[in-house]
Amino acid sequence: MLHSLILRGIRFIVLGSLLLSALPGWAGGSRTDSLLRMLDQTLVHQASYDKQRLDRLAALKAELRSEKADANASFTLSLLICDEYQVFTYDSAFVYSLKMGALARQLRSPVKLQTARTKLAYTLRSAGLFKDAFDTLKAIDVRQLEPRYKAEFYEIYSIVCIELAEYDQDAFYQPYYTAQSDAYADTAARYSRPGSYPHLAQQLYRAKQRNDLGASMAIYAQLQRLPLTAHQVAINASSMAKLYENAGLKEKALQFMALAAISDIKSATKEGIALFKVSDYCYQRGDLSRARWYISEARKAANFYKARQRLVQMSPISTLIDGRKISLVEKQRQQANIYALAIGVLATLLLGTAFVIYFQLRRLQSTGRLLAATNQELHQNNVQLQALNARQQDLNGKLQELNQGLNEANHVKEEYIGYYFNNTSRYIDKLEVLQKKLSTLLSTKQVASAQQLVKDIDIKSERNALFKGFDTAFIHLFPNFVAEFNALFTEADRIQLADEHLLTTELRIFALIRLGISDSEQISRILGYSIHTVYAYKTRVKNRSFLPNETFEARVLAIQAT
Repeated sequence: MLHSLILRGIRFIVLGSLLLSALPGWAGGSRTDSLLRMLDQTLVHQASYDKQRLDRLAALKAELRSEKADANASFTLSLLICDEYQVFTYDSAFVYSLKMGALARQLRSPVKLQTARTKLAYTLRSAGLFKDAFDTLKAIDVRQLEPRYKAEFYEIYSIVCIELAEYDQDAFYQPYYTAQSDAYADTAARYSRPGSYPHLAQQLYRAKQRNDLGASMAIYAQLQRLPLTAHQVAINASSMAKLYENAGLKEKALQFMALAAISDIKSATKEGIALFKVSDYCYQRGDLSRARWYISEARKAANFYKARQRLVQMSPISTLIDGRKISLVEKQRQQANIYALAIGVLATLLLGTAFVIYFQLRRLQSTGRLLAATNQELHQNNVQLQALNARQQDLNGKLQELNQGLNEANHVKEEYIGYYFNNTSRYIDKLEVLQKKLSTLLSTKQVASAQQLVKDIDIKSERNALFKGFDTAFIHLFPNFVAEFNALFTEADRIQLADEHLLTTELRIFALIRLGISDSEQISRILGYSIHTVYAYKTRVKNRSFLPNETFEARVLAIQAT
């Protein structure tokens, strides 16, 4: 019975629109190999599936721009756009969920406001921002939600709890969050119509939590009779894969997870984790090339979506795959050493044969002496050549370092020359305007107006504008500067930026040092501080670092530009 249900579920998906084109591939080998080949082909065409979602988004956005005067229509379109982005791109989903909230407030509609918050909570959960997701869920008044969104609200609560339990891996908190997830799942099921997809999906989730494979297969069979989206197919297949893995049937687990990964790619779902799981299974099967390809694509998708928790989950298996690759390279190196040893033995035999011939021809002593002298000279030349080669390699390495430094310096110079001329031109323009105004006022003897004009010059604002321009140019040249600078401190002592494009005073001082301005007096003139203040900032930063004070600036100077 169980086996027939599995076959029925797989047959339904194969006959579905997602897998119809790959039907002939099943006859060529095992189901697992066929599915992996299908997954390979799907990955190759991934860009075309992404384009389908982008085309839908472009059409919706164009319609939204044409509905600016109608807030109700704009809210509906923003909801559709948010749904498209929720499994595709976190930033855009977040923006449109906020837009929905703003429109709901504009319409003064509590129902729409709760709907917007529900979408925001789902988006935050997908990005791994569990605390923010919890805070958003707690702010929702369930009584004001439309009936169709109440089940979704409790489902999101359930998902946040179970993902937090899996993320924490803590003996105390994990059982608590698991129990909370089960309770919210039961509540979500009560708000779903029996026999509907949400109701059956919640039942499948609860059966999976109980690790009840038989019940799960029965529910899965019912789900296959419904008109499912590709994303729903992926979710259900992932659940079945987890059950088969728990039952020790890893081949079946891989088959279902491969189906989930195919559906994720075809539905342009970047938030999913199926491809990463398939990579893990391939690694366990010894299929290292596929494992490395799949984990690479999975990491790209997670980075594209900005799914923080997914990247954390992928790190261990990614490390294992890279380690296996290194082991294979080491094995190949050992084989090369064996070949080299064999060649050495052969060379020794050949050398022995040469000596035998030499002794047989020793009557030709003059020729032998000449040959020995020639060999000695060649040996000396070879030793000298090796020494020259070693010196040449050392010089080449130093030259490469110098070239890299010169290239970086030239790049920095070009950028800041442009920045300098742009700012200088701006200030000359301002001075020219000021000159004309003062000339006019003084020629007409409007001394009070001239004095007021001088007073209106906001030096602080001009200096802040100068700092902002400097910060923007510097971060453009050194995009990793803040991260690498913070790496010199413990977590508690790292600098947090209020604006990712603006530096703090401490960072600005060391940014100038990185550009080669090490004189504290010059730094104080640039920033408008006293030398004592600059010294105080430098000393305070160095004392917070775990590096010795005498090596701190050298480490800052080593931070590379783009």
